[in-house]
Amino acid sequence: MKPQLFLAALLGVSAAHAQTAPPRPVRSGPVEVNAIAAKVNGRVITKNQISFMLAPIYAQLAAQFPRRGTEFDRQLKDARDKILNELIDREIILSEFKAMGASLKPQIVDEEIKRQVHELYNDNEEKFREELKKSRLTMDGYREMTRDKLVVQAMRAQHFSDAPPPLPNEIEKEYAEIKTQIRDTTKDKITFQKIFIAAMDPQNPAATPDVQLAKIEDIAKQLQAGKDFTELAKANSMDAFAEQGGVQENVPRTDLSPEFAAILFEVEPGKIVGPLQDPSGFTLIKVTKKELGPPPPLSQVREQLEERVRRKKTSTEYERWIATKRKHAVIERKI
Repeated sequence: MKPQLFLAALLGVSAAHAQTAPPRPVRSGPVEVNAIAAKVNGRVITKNQISFMLAPIYAQLAAQFPRRGTEFDRQLKDARDKILNELIDREIILSEFKAMGASLKPQIVDEEIKRQVHELYNDNEEKFREELKKSRLTMDGYREMTRDKLVVQAMRAQHFSDAPPPLPNEIEKEYAEIKTQIRDTTKDKITFQKIFIAAMDPQNPAATPDVQLAKIEDIAKQLQAGKDFTELAKANSMDAFAEQGGVQENVPRTDLSPEFAAILFEVEPGKIVGPLQDPSGFTLIKVTKKELGPPPPLSQVREQLEERVRRKKTSTEYERWIATKRKHAVIERKI
């Protein structure tokens, strides 16, 4: 499908109107002054928007860095800055969209939200809504954020419609590169060994979280020195799997927290990761086997792959275009 027609189908307007509609003034609604992260042409980007988009990344970093520290701070800042820059560019492009007077089909927004809950929250809608609440975002507010993201994708496709069509071998190469990323992650399974140290030990009032963290850090040093994982698990782990050397077999990804799943499924079998932290305590894990869910057939995702290849081919032109737009935009960063 040509990008102009794709845009028209997505937004519910004719391609001719999309190209010739006269500009309209950008409306600015009520804002929460104390939550402003940036302004773009008078439109507000809130800290709550950034907080929600940052939440899965923060949870993963918090699990990886129990003591936080400079590396935690650096990665968190990099992630926050990247999100803010993306939102600023999004607002710049949305200014053009708003001038067209187009609208987005609600079912397309619903499908994208469903995809995000699947990929970021392991289909755990309760966890998703918890993060909305923590970030003080309503579902309507999140729908608007999602709608804006989809509009930007369509506008970009329209502006770079002259890209040469993807060749069959380019599509096949792209599929080979990303098929594990677009797999059905709900079918993922993993086998691992685990050493768990509770944050608080009911049998030992002096065992504060700091003491328990130091204990599992010492166990990690013993593992690095060559000590046997199974024996250390039997001697130290504080969960129901200690007697089996911490072995847990064929655990579905959906049984893990989203942040732990994101970490563990990136670990190569045989590697040890941790200490990781969750609200109940600290964990060392040795991954022994991963069974990934099936990817969709190429025929099912061909249109998505074609769009990805087009985006790669036009990335240089896009960066020049958006850089020009930034120069003419009124941008006020507050964080």
